[in-house]
Amino acid sequence: MTTTTSILQQAAEMWAARREPASLAEPTLDRAEEVAYGVLMVPGFGHAFAIRHEDGLVLFDTGAALFAKRLHEQVTAWHTGPVTHAVYSHGHIDHVGGLRRFDADADAHGRARPVAIAHENVLKRFRRYAETQGYNTVINRRQFRSPGLIWPAEFREPDVTVADTHVIKVGGLRLELTHHRGETDDHLVGWLPEQRILFPGDLFLGVAPNAGNPQKVQRYPVDWAAALRWMASLDAELMLGSHGVPVVGADHVRQALENTARYLETIVDQTIACLNDGATLVETLHRVRVPDDLAGLHYLQPLYDEPEFVVRNVWRQFAGWYDGNPAHLKPATDQQLATELAALSGGAQVLADRALELAREGSHRLACHLAQLAGDAAPDDTAVHTVRAEVYSLRTAQERSTMSTGIYSWAEAESRGVVAGTDTMSELASTAPEH
Repeated sequence: MTTTTSILQQAAEMWAARREPASLAEPTLDRAEEVAYGVLMVPGFGHAFAIRHEDGLVLFDTGAALFAKRLHEQVTAWHTGPVTHAVYSHGHIDHVGGLRRFDADADAHGRARPVAIAHENVLKRFRRYAETQGYNTVINRRQFRSPGLIWPAEFREPDVTVADTHVIKVGGLRLELTHHRGETDDHLVGWLPEQRILFPGDLFLGVAPNAGNPQKVQRYPVDWAAALRWMASLDAELMLGSHGVPVVGADHVRQALENTARYLETIVDQTIACLNDGATLVETLHRVRVPDDLAGLHYLQPLYDEPEFVVRNVWRQFAGWYDGNPAHLKPATDQQLATELAALSGGAQVLADRALELAREGSHRLACHLAQLAGDAAPDDTAVHTVRAEVYSLRTAQERSTMSTGIYSWAEAESRGVVAGTDTMSELASTAPEH
């Protein structure tokens, strides 16, 4: 563990300064570095790792397809041996997109392709992605403010699937894989016992856990917390997550994992207590709080997901979809309700104007309700949508997480599209950052 690199230095400085990351993609370096003896880290939105052994390399995660060329170039520049195995920590597309160039290498040299290993549920995920390609395209364009994104429908499938545990033994290397549910139901954790290096995949992100995510399928915060405590028990010296920066030193690794477990456990416990008290979902969202000692930790900042979204996922897992408000059991359409309330209040413009007043006062939650009602009541009214756009712009400006900013900026773009006579995609395209 004596190797010193700029990535590890960045990690050490970040921990010492308790500095929160600028984004989920840190470190922002664009080149690979050897972060431990025989272990190469290739940074990206989803990092990939190459582990050297006597007969070649094992990849742990393979990054996104967009960065496959760079992954291949940096790995092969580091070591010219064949990739014998590749592990998908889980089936998200920023982890499974980089293997085909290594397949092509193998074909060109007349040798066996890398053996891709994943949990058995990855195959179900790939089928679901193909069946819901349109939905996943829409929600990921919205989440990442990336109007050109097209969700893939074809994937490099694993050759070997794992139910619970699996050990890769090759060229003197022993890499242990263990299944846990957390962000997904198809997650594998990697462990190099001799070097005491842990590969948690997305079970440790360097930001608050992605355990809520309003637009995605069920997360498993109870299981996730248990997985974090199990990983803490390994006493790893180095933790190489597939996002964020490495965590160096057994004490730091243990602290990070145990505190992240406590973060999830307190949200779960408080939510279940509210359920048992007969609280509605909205009441629960406003009651559950992350303790100050956890909320202040640099690696638990809500920069991607948020605590109240985790509450919703706990509710969904333990209580179903009914939120406790009987009017929501069999609701009127949004437009019917909005039209009635607009008529009662004096028109959609009255709702819109009050929404803007509230937003400028900082009452963003209530402002969004009224702005949404105004827009639903007057879907083609440019004056109303000018206000709606400003309300959501003000809301976006005071949000921190990727989830919230993506949805609120999308809503702003919808209204700006009405005003300009364009569509949401073209409006977003003019302002969206690159991804």
